[in-house]
Amino acid sequence: MDDAGASLAAQMSAMGRGAREAAAVLRLGDAATRTRALTAMAAAIRADAADILAANARDVAAAKASGMASAMVDRLLLDEARVEAMAKGVETVAAIRDPLGAELDRWDRPNGLDIARIRTPIGVIGIIYESRPNVTADAAALCLRAGNAVILRGGSECLASNLAIHAAVAKGLSAAGLPETCVQIVRTADRAAVGLMLTGLEGAIDLLIPRGGKGLVARVREEARGVAVLGHLEGLVHVFLHASADLEKATAIAVNAKLRRVSVCGAAETLLVDSADAQRLLPPVAQALRDAGCELRGDARARALVPGMADATEEDWRTEYLAPILSVAVVDGVDGAAAHIAKYGSAHTDAIVAEDGAAAERFAALVDSAIVLINASTQFADGGEFGFGAEIGIATDRLHARGPVGAEQLTTYKYVVRGTGQTRP
Repeated sequence: MDDAGASLAAQMSAMGRGAREAAAVLRLGDAATRTRALTAMAAAIRADAADILAANARDVAAAKASGMASAMVDRLLLDEARVEAMAKGVETVAAIRDPLGAELDRWDRPNGLDIARIRTPIGVIGIIYESRPNVTADAAALCLRAGNAVILRGGSECLASNLAIHAAVAKGLSAAGLPETCVQIVRTADRAAVGLMLTGLEGAIDLLIPRGGKGLVARVREEARGVAVLGHLEGLVHVFLHASADLEKATAIAVNAKLRRVSVCGAAETLLVDSADAQRLLPPVAQALRDAGCELRGDARARALVPGMADATEEDWRTEYLAPILSVAVVDGVDGAAAHIAKYGSAHTDAIVAEDGAAAERFAALVDSAIVLINASTQFADGGEFGFGAEIGIATDRLHARGPVGAEQLTTYKYVVRGTGQTRP
């Protein structure tokens, strides 16, 4: 290891030790102190808005100069409204019920033991993310609400933005009397820092959360050593129009699910239409999508109903476009839709539009995704929309947490067993 590598390793090791010490402070701290810190963080974000926007402008200019795709630039971009949304998100997290110390269950055993399951912090969380600078504020707020220390490593494309937001976060921590090491950020774009985090920083990190593209998440899952990983792959999101769907609802939901923001992981990438009434549903919905600027790529049955639609390839069904492009397939009923989603989906978010309640409930039972919506846009796949204030991401794993990861999902639990002198025979 050269001198630069040794220096970075020493810096990261020190961050790990600082985070572990901060986690001990947070574990024994009270909810009111964490709430004060969150409120002060929100105020500091507002007060530092000009600095945050100036830093973001530098990041955006560099991204455009590098030829970054417009959808990715949109993820990176901050404006006054988005900065205010960050501050409001932190305030919402401050206002939600503190999860720590909650008694999840309690029971007595015949031998007189009193057993309680109590919600506790995880400890130290490492979050590796790309593109979206608002994740800096969201992650800091949610980890703090849950009593965890956190080490943040954002993408090089938004380093200036992240550092400016983190400066506001640090002011909030100081205002509440908490150590600034409760929320630390890697201040270099050197990718070696990610590799060091994947080792767990000598046991300091309890949980790694990757948030970004498929390549990042796959790398973290494959290379993490001695530390648990919570994350999701791409959002291969489907909207299914059942034969009973109301056309007005179907059109509004399909257009919103795809086009409200094409760069979010809850954006629809495939439209499935029930063959039993595709003639009624698909042509007008397709026209509305086209009128809104969406390119359509369909299977043979879809193309037969919508002249001029491009041919969808096998790769299209597996592609997260993050662009105004939508794959379209005609399927046979709920079972056909569920089979298509099982084959091509990523267990992220899928929706059905149906007036037939039994069909909708069957879809919800058959589709094993983290989020299943009935008669609502997939763009609601968001922790803020779930009332969590913010989210770290949408977890598609089946262990620990699933769906939007908010403060409660960043906790674990322990058992407290109270006795009166019992010994085991």
